[in-house]
Order: sequence, then C-alpha cells, then structure tokens
Amino acid sequence: MTQLHELSALDQATAVRRGEVSTRELVEHHLARIEEHSSRLGAFVTLTPEAALAAHPTSDGPLAGVPTAVKDLNATAGVRTTYGSVLMRDYVPQHSDEVVLRLQRAGLVSLGKTNTPEFGSPCYTEPDPSIAPPAVTPWDTTRMAGGSSGGAATAVAAGLVPVAQGSDGGGSIRIPASCCGIVGFKPSRGVVSSAPGYGDPIGLATSGPLARTVRDAAALLDVLAGRAVGDPYWTPTQPYLAACDVEPRRLRVARFVEPILMDAEVHPACHRAWEDASRLLESLGHEVEDVPVPIPREAAEVFLTCWTVLTAVTPVPAEQRHLLRPLTRWQIEQGEQVSGPDFGRAIGETRRIAARALAALAAYDVVLTPTLAQPPLPVGVLRDDEDPEADFHAQGRFTPWTSSWNITGMPAVSLPLHQSDDGLPVGVMLAGRPGEDAALFSLAAQVEAARPWADRRPSI
Repeated sequence: MTQLHELSALDQATAVRRGEVSTRELVEHHLARIEEHSSRLGAFVTLTPEAALAAHPTSDGPLAGVPTAVKDLNATAGVRTTYGSVLMRDYVPQHSDEVVLRLQRAGLVSLGKTNTPEFGSPCYTEPDPSIAPPAVTPWDTTRMAGGSSGGAATAVAAGLVPVAQGSDGGGSIRIPASCCGIVGFKPSRGVVSSAPGYGDPIGLATSGPLARTVRDAAALLDVLAGRAVGDPYWTPTQPYLAACDVEPRRLRVARFVEPILMDAEVHPACHRAWEDASRLLESLGHEVEDVPVPIPREAAEVFLTCWTVLTAVTPVPAEQRHLLRPLTRWQIEQGEQVSGPDFGRAIGETRRIAARALAALAAYDVVLTPTLAQPPLPVGVLRDDEDPEADFHAQGRFTPWTSSWNITGMPAVSLPLHQSDDGLPVGVMLAGRPGEDAALFSLAAQVEAARPWADRRPSI
C-alpha cells in the first residue's frame, strides 16, 4: 500500500481537495517521519509542529495543504532563523521574506527551517555542531547532502516533506539535488523576487524548488515566481506546471564535459551519466552537438572576487568574528581587501563574461553538462578548517559547472538520471536560454517520462 509520503506533492494536494486526507493528517504523517529520521540526516535546524498542526489553508491552489519547509537563510516571522551561524542562533525575525509569504499564501504548510551552512556559502552543509549536524544524503548517511540547500534536499529525498524551497548563488539548489537524487531547478535571474532584503547586488542568487518530480518542481516554482513591487529587475513568468504537458519541439542541444572554472577530475560515473543523457536526448529527436567551453578559465578569479565581497557585506562585529567558521572568516577577509572600484570592475567583467557566453550559445536551445564532477563525497572531505583557501578551491573542483549559469542568469536544472556502480545518485544538468524556464521544464518533463526515476528511493 502506498504511504502518504510516497505520493507526489501534487497527488497529496489532490487527496486533500477530494477529502481523502486532511492537511492535519499530512502534517502529522510527515512530522512523524521527521522525528524518526531527521536527526541522522541533518535535515532540519528548527521545527514548527504547533503552527503546522494548527494550519488551515484557505487557498485552492495546486499545492494547498501540502507540507513543506523553508531554508534557514530565509527570514520567517516568529520562527528562529539562524542563517547557519552561531552568531544568529537566537535570532527570531519579525518579518518574512517574500518567498515565505508566497508559500503561505499558496496554502503550503511549513514544518520548519532546513539546514544550511554558515550564511549559505559552501557547497556542503556542515554548520557549527551547536546549530545542526551535517546534512547527509539518505542514499548513504556517511556522505554529504551537498549545499547550501542540503537540509532541504535530504528532507525531500527522504520523504520528510514532498517539496522544499532552496536558494542558489553558485549551484546551491542543483548540487544537493544531485547528491540526494532529486530534481533541483534554478530559475532565470529575476523570475523569483528576493524582496525585501535584496542582499545580492550582483544577481547571482535566486530561490527555487527542490522536488522528487519535474511536475512538483514546476508547481512549486509557479508558487514562488513573479515580481514584487520594488524589485530592481524581473523576468516575465509563465505557467511552469502547464509547460510540463507541452511536448518540446526538436531542440538544438550544446554539450561539453570539460570543467569550466578550474581543473577538475571528472568521475567516470558523472561522465557516463552525461554520455547517457546525450544518447537519451538524441533518442527523443533532439540534435546534440559538442561545443567549446563558453566561459574562460579566468572567470574563476572574477567569481571569487564577487563571492568573497558578498560574504564580506554580512554585518559581523569584529569582537564576534572568532565565532565564525574558518571558511567564512577567510572569505570576509578576502572580500574586505577588494576596493570599491575593483568590485565595480569585477561586476562589469562578470556581465561581459556572461554576454560573451550567451552569444556563443545563442544558436542552441539547451546546454548539457554533468551537474557535479563527483558523486556525493564523504562528510568532511571538502572542508579544510586549517586552510580555508584550499577548502574553497576543493569546492570548485567538485562543482566546476554550476556557478556558470548563475553568472549568465540562465535557468538550469539537475535531473537524477543516473546512479554510480555503488548506488549513489548522479545528476545531469540542463541549462536553457534566459527567461525560457517553461521550455526547460517542458524538456525536463519529456526526459522524466522517457526515463522515470520517482520510484527509485533511498533505503531509509
């Protein structure tokens, strides 16, 4: 017999609308799973069971009544929001971010805040132990869930919630999606509002969905998408769930496997996944063509400049810096060494790099690469508290493709198409033209229909 957590988010919402199950029953079921599994998965930082059990959604939207969770980087009124840092362990915001309000208005019920590393910076989710244990993939709890949306990804993969919101400034939705064997979709720049904080002046980061199926991800993006009054830029949105029912036309697919921003060894399982996805796309009638890498290796230094300045703008009193993780301290120190004019030049160069890449890819509808250079690694392998610079570059070798599409603003999705010989999930990444998120969902849904994965679940 199918258990409630085995239903897709859309099916759970349908069951609520039909009166086959109540929202409270869904909440109770998922809270019980969290109680059973979350401590060894590192999925949650803070739970809100009382508020969730008391919720009575009035929306009639396609996900109304469905349990979800909010990444601990997003302010949530009345709920402890730590940003993964001991400095914020007792912080309770008075106001919610726009994405949190949209989840509430759509009738989704948050069960709590999902685990994230300090200020969402690294691609692994290993905050200070006083905040939460490391987030691990439910496929092998000795291995990492990825980051920075690691708690959200492992919660979805383990059936603790059917869908969850994440955020992505350099791959932080797609990396954990690949590590946890689920779908992670980074929307185009401007599709999802970053109100009211607007903390990223460069435009690298955006919120987006993590889900087990493409349709669930599309439905959640329908909830999150759209401009808010005051947004500095925005992209017109389309009905993303409806796009999943549209058969894509014959597409031109550019592919490359060479790492973009730095030298990296590509694991055979990741290479096989990329080759297999190429053959699958060709079997679906699409034209797949090898292309040169569209972003130069020098972009790594520009990205490092922008990334460290974004960390340095976090207000941290000097007398409290010793409480930060070594990687965070190093990034702040690096960012503070960048002058205002140098930061301005780095932003300008980022724009030019993006423009040249978009021009090089203009003839193609989609770009295919691996999501990661390796399957999920053992917890702690990337982290190097003694040498934070080595830590940063090790992360880059693990994720040599993902941040490129943050630079260009293109939508990108990691699909759980493959597994390694020892059963670890391996994602494949598709990126689309800026603003053509609906077309990317259409293709992703076609791929999922041809090679379904929803019944492939971790052993927990």
